[in-house]
This record gives sequence, C-alpha cells and structure tokens, in this order.
Amino acid sequence: MKNVLNRALKSLLAALFTSAFGLAGAQTSPPIRIGMIESLSGSFANTGEAVFRNLVWAVERVNARGGVKLPASAGGNRLLAIERYDNKGQNEEALSALRAAIDDGTRIVMQGNSSAIAAALIDAIGKHNERDSARRLLFLNYSAVDPILTNEKCSFWHFRYDAHADMRMAALMQVLKEDAALRSVYLIGQDYSFGQAVLREARRQLGALRPDVRIAGDELHPMGRVKDFLPYAAKIKASGAQAVITGNWGNDLTLLVKAARDVGFDGKFYTFYGNALGAPAAIGEAGVGKVVAVADWLPNVQTAESEAFYRTFRQRFPSAADDYVHMRMQLMVESLAAAIERAGTLDARAVALELERTRVTLAGQSAAMRALDHQFQQPLVVGVMDRVGSAGVKFDVEGSGFGFRVVRSLTPAQAEMPSSCRMVRP
Repeated sequence: MKNVLNRALKSLLAALFTSAFGLAGAQTSPPIRIGMIESLSGSFANTGEAVFRNLVWAVERVNARGGVKLPASAGGNRLLAIERYDNKGQNEEALSALRAAIDDGTRIVMQGNSSAIAAALIDAIGKHNERDSARRLLFLNYSAVDPILTNEKCSFWHFRYDAHADMRMAALMQVLKEDAALRSVYLIGQDYSFGQAVLREARRQLGALRPDVRIAGDELHPMGRVKDFLPYAAKIKASGAQAVITGNWGNDLTLLVKAARDVGFDGKFYTFYGNALGAPAAIGEAGVGKVVAVADWLPNVQTAESEAFYRTFRQRFPSAADDYVHMRMQLMVESLAAAIERAGTLDARAVALELERTRVTLAGQSAAMRALDHQFQQPLVVGVMDRVGSAGVKFDVEGSGFGFRVVRSLTPAQAEMPSSCRMVRP
C-alpha cells in the first residue's frame, strides 16, 4: 500500500508541475525528472520529508520563471519535477530505488541523508554509467558529508553541495578552541562511516588546537536503533565532561539531547545539526548559550536578503513543524538549472562539465563548485542557541522559542580544505 501511495504522489507532483508549465503558456515537453532517493519511512522519515520540502521550493522557483531554458532541438524550455523514492534508510533499498528511478527515465539523482547510502549510490552510478552510456546519470548530494566521498571515492558523476565533516569540524573548532574554561569533552556518534569520520577528526583537531582538553569518553552507538539514550547520557554526565561533540542527526540527536537534559547534564553540545528537527525544543532553556551548531546558513544571518529569503520560505511552509530550510539545497537546484542551460542538452557528461564550473548566488549567498573533486565551496557559519528576541536572534526554530545567534562566519576560502581526489574523467 505504501508503494502504491508513493507512486501516486510522484505522479501527482509531476502532473502539478506540468500543469503549472502549461498555465505559463509554455510548450508540452515532458519535465526533467529529478529522483530524490531518501528515507521517507522509518526512524529518519522526518529528515527525508524536510529535504523534500526544500527541493520542492527550489524547483518551484525555477519553474515559476519558465523552467530550464533549452534550445528547440533539446525540447525547448522544460520544467523540473521531483519524484520521490523511499530508501527506508537502507543501502539495498536505495539501490533498488535507483534502479526504479532509471527505469522511470530519471537521469538526475539527489540524496544526502546517510553517507553510507551515498557511497553505495556513487559506486552503483559509476558502474551503470560505464555500461549504459545512453542512460548516464548525475548524482547531486546535499547532505552526505563523509570526507571520503570527495577524496578517495570521488567520482566525475557525483557533486557534493554540503561542506564535508572535516570542514564542519574545523568551523566548530574555531569556537571551541576559544573556550578557555573547557577542560574535558565527550565524543559520541553514530556507528557508520560518517559518525566514525566525525569522531576521528574531532580527536585530530583537538590534539592540534586544544591538546590541554581531555577526552573523557569516545563512543559510537548503533544508527537509528537506539530508543533510550539515558544510559549514554548517564555515562556522559558521570565522565565529568564539560562538553559533548557529536555529528548525530535526526532522531539520534533529538533523543540524545533529551536524555542529557533528563539526567541533568549541563555542559555544552558542539553539534553538526543541533539547530533543527526538534533538537532546540528537546533541549529547551538548558541549551541557551550551550548548544553550538555549524551550518552553511542560519536564519539569523543578519542581512536584508537573507531575511527575505527566510520569510519567503515560511510563507510557503507556514507550519512551525516544517521550519527546516537549507540554503545549500536551493543553491544546488539553481546550479543544476544553470548548468543544463549552459550545456544546452540533458547529456550527463555535458551537464557535469558545466556543473564543475558553476558559480551561483542567491539571497546574498555566493558559492562555487570546485572542479578538482566536485566539492562545493561556500560560506559556513557557527551559531549558539539563545532565546528568540535576544540580540542577534530575530527568528526562532520550529516555533520552539529558541534560535541561533551567529558567532562565527567563514568565507568559502576560509572553509576550504585540500582534497586527495584523483578523478577519472570519461
């Protein structure tokens, strides 16, 4: 039944986009299919739905201006259409979804929530493109941040639009290293490639920047399977750690911070994703001045363009529960549309060559793709949780009453890191 409903939703969305295109007086060329392969059921379903809203909003912006402009020989102007494929948080399900997307005529795939799934897709897409040049695909990654994906496992067909874990950790460390009172930290993360990479880099950067800080605990836990984090929280408190460093996301983060609050842990949380998906509400008042998050953009970036961007999203999705917007996902779709227009074709290789040199600006945020490894180079910001209405906190998160005040901003050049990628180009 769930698969039937999902197929019906995909067809409905495609019909809506095509209808909108017709109302604009454009021709009847079929839309350009974008296959979103994400967790739409299970423990991380909320993350997949949140991404879907971002992609829909980005696609609507492109379609509102007439779609992607192509020559008549390539079908003329074309709409973009997002089609949903549920990977259920599993590699095998993701590969099955990829096969379904290919059979449906999809030539652009987007995914991000899980570096393990991203790695599987990179491998599968590379093999598919070698044996079936007539149906080659591009993979645009908005959140899978294991550094290996644009280093040892880099691929000509894969483009990452999020800062990888080492870049995010370096930004967090810009704030942590100045915390003179900090003497001990607890490292905890999800037990898969990304979580392991976060803890590995945390150890390395602590050793380089704050060798005086003791690591009171270093622990990995099963991803998406822990329902009660109280034992972990109790160990954190008992360790005497003054702060936690974690890359946890989704329910694994929300449940962890809830448990830490429940056991009375009053230390800081240095997080990759503590600014959304229920975490601020779960932490509550105890997080004021103590929860630190790194992002490519935050709602309280204080510029008129940024504020207008955020207000427009909230008008489109007014429910507080839907308050999850990422600038990078908007820039990703804008860069894709621009690359297709410059290529003048939907041929995957031609579009990839244009994506490599894409520079894009939206709402005052400018970023560019690095051809060396297909790692997007963009600004990063670090924010600290505070009450809405406090200085620098005009907007809260998800109606929680708490938002994030920007305390550190990095330019793309400051956030950039070297790559070991040795890309094979077709």
